[in-house]
Amino acid sequence: MALDTEIRTALTVLSPTKLDVINESALHSGHAGDDGSGESHWRIVITAPGLNDLSRIGRHRAIHSALGSDIIGRIHALAIDIQ
Repeated sequence: MALDTEIRTALTVLSPTKLDVINESALHSGHAGDDGSGESHWRIVITAPGLNDLSRIGRHRAIHSALGSDIIGRIHALAIDIQ
C-alpha cells in the first residue's frame, strides 16, 4: 500500500471533514532527509471537529498518535495544516 493511502487510512479515526495528503518529496530531492523513496516529505491539510478543542500541540499529538510510530518512522518531514 502506498504511504499516502496509509496516511489517509490512519487519519480516518479523527473523522476528518477535509483531508488532503500531499507528497512534497520532489520539492526536497537531493536535500537532507531525501532517502530516494519519493515518500519522505509530506503535508497534511485537515479539518476534523475532534481537533477543535485541543491546543496546537494537542492537535499535532493527536495526528501523530493516529498515524502511529510505523508511519511516523518512515517520514522525514511532516507539515500539518489544521483548518
